[in-house]
Amino acid sequence: MSESTAAQSPVSLVTHADDKASWPLVKKPHPPFYFGGFAACAANFFTHPLDLLKVRLQTMKGATANHGLSHVVKSVYRGQGLLGFYDGISAAVLRQMTYSMARFATYETLKKQLSNDDGSLPFYRMAFAGVVAGAVGGICGTPADIVLVRLQNDGSLPVEQRRNYKNAFDGLFRITREDGPRGLFKGAVPNVSRAMLMTGAQLVSYDGFKQLLLSSPYFEEGMPLHFSASFLAGFVATTITSPFDVVKTRVMNAGPTSPYKNLFQAMVLIAREEGPLALYKGWTPAFVRMAPQTILTFIFLEQFRNLYWDRHALKNKVRYE
Repeated sequence: MSESTAAQSPVSLVTHADDKASWPLVKKPHPPFYFGGFAACAANFFTHPLDLLKVRLQTMKGATANHGLSHVVKSVYRGQGLLGFYDGISAAVLRQMTYSMARFATYETLKKQLSNDDGSLPFYRMAFAGVVAGAVGGICGTPADIVLVRLQNDGSLPVEQRRNYKNAFDGLFRITREDGPRGLFKGAVPNVSRAMLMTGAQLVSYDGFKQLLLSSPYFEEGMPLHFSASFLAGFVATTITSPFDVVKTRVMNAGPTSPYKNLFQAMVLIAREEGPLALYKGWTPAFVRMAPQTILTFIFLEQFRNLYWDRHALKNKVRYE
């Protein structure tokens, strides 16, 4: 019986292949909108410590302003141990489930609506989709972003100045109670501005680099392509958004007597008092965080999409064009 089964197995494999070849050709369906948020959350668990170090560097002033990355790492470890590098993780997850989910969903929806009949999408339309998606994501993610910045920076403050939020939701509740509902959107302008640049630079450059690399003879669809395109996108996004990131962090971390009135005034004040390079303070940890964050986010996203498309094809017995 086993010999008979073994003898028939090649035939069954051929028959199965022939069956697949007869399945109708269709376009790939649009993946669920929440994949972007899930992918960003998965990536964030690996990169959160780097984001915390970036925030600590960006909020340094006075005598500590010139302390480098190694000093901050030692300070966090001595004061809070290894778990200190995950301060604010609950707010980070909430931020990704609001900010990243909203921007990815908006971007993919706009790309679909703005594409030509043949599926092509001009760069200027892609850029427009990225900027609009960034604005939507920035607005949705601002409350969680404020809590995240404060949670991450709390450990560097004197004990009497710490806010001691228990978690992200406690932070949201206390900000609403102490500062009013408008307090949840403090720093919204620099945050939305940064989000527009970030999404335009990150998502659009990823798609652009992906298309460029695919047009070369060295790449095809797969992990090396996703890694290379996302690495380049991370470099572009970090460089473009760094000044806005510094201003956003300073404004969100400031108390009721904030010296910053608006985005432009904050940039001028920081550059005048600390020098223009202060607007790029924390670039290194930002890139060290942004590169793996971008790489892991897009790799997770591509894997989620492929799994979804494979399951859809098998369930509906279709092939993709």
